[in-house]
Amino acid sequence: IRICRKGFPNRTLHPDFVQRYAILAAKEAKSSKDPKVAAGNILQSLVGKKRLDEEQFRIGHTKVFFKAGVVAHMEDLRDEKLNDIITGFQCALRAYTSLCDAADRKRQLNSYIVLQRNIRSWCILRTWDWFLLFGKLKPQLKCGKMAEEMGKMAEQQKSLEAAANKLEAERKAKEEAYNKLNSDKSKLLEQLEMTKGGSAAIEEKLTRLNGAKQELEKGLNDIGDRLSEQEDRNADLEKQRRKAQQEVENMKKNIESVDSSLLKSQEEKLAKENQIRSLQDEMNAQDESVGKLNKEKKHLEEVARQLVDDLQAEEAKMAQANRLKTKLEQTLDEMEESVDREKRIRSDTEKAKRKVESELKAAQENQEEMTKIKQEAEASLKKKEADMHALSVRIEDEQAMANRLTRQSKENAARIIEIEDELEHERQTRAKADRARAELQRELDDLNDRLDEQNNHMQVQLELNKKKDSELIKSRRDLEEKNMNHEDQLASIRKKNNDTIADLTNQLDGLQKNKAKIDKEKGTLQKELDDLCVQVDQETKARVEQERLAKQYEIQVAELQHKVDEQSRQIADYTSSKGRLANDNGDLLRQVEELEVQLGTLNRSKAALNSQLTEAKKAAEDETHERQDLNATCKNLEHEIDQCHEQLEEEINGKDDIQRQLSRINSEISQWKARYEGEGLVGADELEDLKRKQMARVMDLQEALSAAQNKVISLEKAKGRLLQDTEDARSDVDRHLTVIASLEKKQRAFDKIVEDWKRKVDDIQKEIDATTRDSRSTSTEVFKLRSAMDNLTEHIETLRRENKGYSQEIRDLTEQIGQGGRTYHDVQKCVKRLEQEKEELQHALDEAEAALEAEESKVLRSQIEVQQIRSEIEKRIQEKEEEFENTRKNHQRALESIQASLETETKSKAELLRAKKKLESDINQLEIALDHANKANVDAQKNLKRLFDQVKELQSQVDEEQRRREEIRENYLSAEKRLAVALAESDDLSNRIEAAEKHKKQLEIDQGELKSQNTELVANNAALSAMKRKVENDVQIARNELDDILNELKVSEERSRKAAADADRLSEEVRQEQEHAMHVDRQRKGLELTAKELQQKIDDAERAMAQFGQKALSKVEERIRVLDAEFHSEQRRHQESIKGVVKQERRARELQFQVEEDKKAFDRLQEMVEKLQQKIRVQKRQIEEAEEVATQNLSKFRQIQLALENAEERAEVAENSLVRMRGQKRV
Repeated sequence: IRICRKGFPNRTLHPDFVQRYAILAAKEAKSSKDPKVAAGNILQSLVGKKRLDEEQFRIGHTKVFFKAGVVAHMEDLRDEKLNDIITGFQCALRAYTSLCDAADRKRQLNSYIVLQRNIRSWCILRTWDWFLLFGKLKPQLKCGKMAEEMGKMAEQQKSLEAAANKLEAERKAKEEAYNKLNSDKSKLLEQLEMTKGGSAAIEEKLTRLNGAKQELEKGLNDIGDRLSEQEDRNADLEKQRRKAQQEVENMKKNIESVDSSLLKSQEEKLAKENQIRSLQDEMNAQDESVGKLNKEKKHLEEVARQLVDDLQAEEAKMAQANRLKTKLEQTLDEMEESVDREKRIRSDTEKAKRKVESELKAAQENQEEMTKIKQEAEASLKKKEADMHALSVRIEDEQAMANRLTRQSKENAARIIEIEDELEHERQTRAKADRARAELQRELDDLNDRLDEQNNHMQVQLELNKKKDSELIKSRRDLEEKNMNHEDQLASIRKKNNDTIADLTNQLDGLQKNKAKIDKEKGTLQKELDDLCVQVDQETKARVEQERLAKQYEIQVAELQHKVDEQSRQIADYTSSKGRLANDNGDLLRQVEELEVQLGTLNRSKAALNSQLTEAKKAAEDETHERQDLNATCKNLEHEIDQCHEQLEEEINGKDDIQRQLSRINSEISQWKARYEGEGLVGADELEDLKRKQMARVMDLQEALSAAQNKVISLEKAKGRLLQDTEDARSDVDRHLTVIASLEKKQRAFDKIVEDWKRKVDDIQKEIDATTRDSRSTSTEVFKLRSAMDNLTEHIETLRRENKGYSQEIRDLTEQIGQGGRTYHDVQKCVKRLEQEKEELQHALDEAEAALEAEESKVLRSQIEVQQIRSEIEKRIQEKEEEFENTRKNHQRALESIQASLETETKSKAELLRAKKKLESDINQLEIALDHANKANVDAQKNLKRLFDQVKELQSQVDEEQRRREEIRENYLSAEKRLAVALAESDDLSNRIEAAEKHKKQLEIDQGELKSQNTELVANNAALSAMKRKVENDVQIARNELDDILNELKVSEERSRKAAADADRLSEEVRQEQEHAMHVDRQRKGLELTAKELQQKIDDAERAMAQFGQKALSKVEERIRVLDAEFHSEQRRHQESIKGVVKQERRARELQFQVEEDKKAFDRLQEMVEKLQQKIRVQKRQIEEAEEVATQNLSKFRQIQLALENAEERAEVAENSLVRMRGQKRV
């Protein structure tokens, strides 16, 4: 008590003081472990910094004592220090994040530079002449079949080398025979020299040997020519092989470049995915910033509520002041004491004022931070737009790649045409070979005729031989020696033939091995082709996915833009509310300054109000936490809301604005009615001005209605155009569907599509349910908040008016109190006058209560209107649900049509499988024919062996030669028959080849038709996209027009507010005039008669004005009803037009989906065509291989035929020699 009497009511222990206020002087707090010394050091540092005075505190043994209010000052110092520390920490964090952002931007800038450099180099390369020349020459190069051509060349080289080896062996054999003949010749010459006589037979032998020598020399010359030709061919083949190796190396390089480009595309894909992730992170950051803005918005709302609570508290204080007015009249001493108290309260109010100003500064700083965040969001949006532009450039590059692939397919088609020309050339050469074969057949027939003649001659000679057997005994020894020599020659020939046959068999084995290798290479190439096709499909799917992501990002950017616009609108509302609050604050400060004299006993009520304030703050904080949770859930759901929800909100907002305008106009009409009927104080000039204003407003509304009708007409015309375009598009789509029905589609893809659609429908249903729930909850909250705000604004306006009246009365009272010491009689008069004024104030209070009841009735009406609006919103939601069910039905129909198309495509697939089986059966038949040809070849080889055995028997048994000849002739005839069969089979193969070529031409014709259909589909797709853009432009124009109409409605609403303000001002002026008239009536009683006359005149004027005003009001009401009906009809038309636009958009999406399906089907067709072309190539290869086998068989047959002819010639020579020897013996 003694300490409190000395003026130190507040105290704290030393450790507690050091623990709490060590932040104000950290070094001094750590200077000593003794809390008393540390507390003294802290206080001395604060004194040194001029934050405290030494008179404001005392340091005791265990406690520190403070004067009244110093603890609050210490708390303020601590709060300031904490604010400085926290702001410094926030600045450091912001600096770190900005440095990270700068580093990211720098990396992005470097990547942009790299991308731009690559794009620039690609653009330069794309227009480079050498590159264009390479692009034109590339299709003409034989790059596609280099491996096959290399294999063929290698096979040809091997065959030619084998043929060259054979010819070399034959040449060596002929040289040996030639050497033997020369030795025989030398021996015969020696015999001739020894005999010196020579006979005619020896001369004939010599002539024959010379002829044989000449023939052998000719054969040697032919063989040498063949060898030279073969060497030339080998050189050409070597050159071709080198060229083929170079082409193979070029192909490998191309394959490596394609692999590198694929790796680059994969890297670019990964980079794009990283960019997409970064964009998603930025979106999340923006969502967090939006959440912060909403939190700040809530904080501002709480500040506004606190201000409203302060206003209510001030109103309570005013009521208390009115009660204390009677006490103030009793004693002047109490007034002086109250003046002292009020001085203290004034200091407290100044502190509160400073706090409010600091809160205002904090709100301004928050607003500046919000503007900075908005700027950052705009910068991030610009970045996203740049990224979207880069993605569009990438998509264009991929489209260029697709065009390049189509160009390559065209070049492949040209290559196919060239191959067909080469095939025709091969056919011509085959025809020539057939002609040569016919000539050989004729020669063979001639040889057969000669053989018959020789047989006849041999029979004659045999008869002669039978007669002259006795003469043969002497010459048999010579004949046996000659036969031995002849057998040696035949054995050598046989060995040569066997060697040639073995070489041929080895060649056949090598050819079969090469064929197996080529088949393996073909399989690997087929796998590579399939992998490339799969990669192309993956690239197309990735491109479609990127387009879909680009569209989603565009939609998200539009939603973000819409949110940014809403936030800017909210900021504008907050700035306006801030201005209003600042004005209200100024008014309140003035009122506080005026009421400082009468606020003496408010300290007691202040504590209670402070406790209530803390409780209200706690409740407000709980509500803010709940609202933050609700806002977080709303944010999570807002990301999933689509354009339908936005349109629904726009319609609801438009309807709410119109309902508010109508309610305000009705309230104004009711107010004007009440004033006209009750008071009738408005003059004729003012009525005419109001009439003009109303007429101007009516004209503006009529103009807006006419503009809206014109816009609706234009929208209906656009709707008609769109309906026509959609009907045309439907007809085109039906035509294309009939064309595409014959193509192959995979069942799994359609099943996946159906499942995706079902999933999408379920997701859309869930989203619509969630959005309906959210829209209902948000609409209820919005209506509650708006009604509360309207009530508060109206209540504040009434309180302002009452405060103004009270302030005027207080001024009058102070003047009366200043003059109260003059006379008691004057005081009694003042008392009477105060009592009259009290009655008037009581009357005013009754009027205010009546006004409050009227406001409560208005609130009830507004609640009824809100319920009606809710019912209308529910009806609209039901309509939307019905529309959604219709869309589901349409999707179900589309699915049924897709299933029907699936069935047709399965049928077409079955037909294609049948055609495929037929082709496979043809291929099997060709393989069987090949097997038969091979068997015939084997039989021919067996026959050759048998013929060689028969030749041995002929050589060993000359006597049995006639009988054997008949058997040889029969075998020869059978071989001819087999040859005829082989020729017939070759003709059949040629016919099949011609049929395959016809089928190929038919496929090429079908391919051309499909290409034309593809071009038509692309043109239709372009037309549909143009139509879609036109529809989107029309929708945008309609939305802009709606915005203009809403702006005009807002302007009209502002005009109505101004008119209401003017009416309030006029009513206040009328009230002031009434009070002035009453005052004049009290002071000037002598002018009562004139006042009565004036009152009668005023009553007459009021009646006339009331009648005129009632007529004008009835006209205005009728006009408002007409305008309301027109507005409702216009609103219905607008809703119908929006529904039509939504349906058209859905139809456009369906058409776009169908076009994409057409593209996929066309890609599948192209794949089928390529597979058929590959099959045709395989069949061509098989046919070429069969032709090669046939040519090889023909060459073997010719060789055998030549060997037979040589054997027959030798037999003839032997027979002639026998005949001559017999003739000599006879002679």
